[in-house]
Amino acid sequence: MAKRGFTIDTGSEKIDVEGHEHKNVAVKYLMKRRRSLLFTKDQGKVEKLWTGLPQHMAIIGKQVTKEYDVKWEKVSTGEFAGAKFTFTLEEAA
Repeated sequence: MAKRGFTIDTGSEKIDVEGHEHKNVAVKYLMKRRRSLLFTKDQGKVEKLWTGLPQHMAIIGKQVTKEYDVKWEKVSTGEFAGAKFTFTLEEAA
């Protein structure tokens, strides 16, 4: 399966990326944002990054646009208890 072009729309920015599926593109983008939180040592900068995390995003393909709601937790209480800065991705209705 060849990679296709997608646009990630977080409301504050639009990013052109390539990927295979809408959800995979969204997860890859969110994991990059999570990694930047995990590896930042300055607490002030961490709080600034935390407030800038997307809560809703749209992945725009050539023919189909899928929207997702993102729920972030500073310390996970769900499946990965104790993990820092976890997120759940749900397709918006």
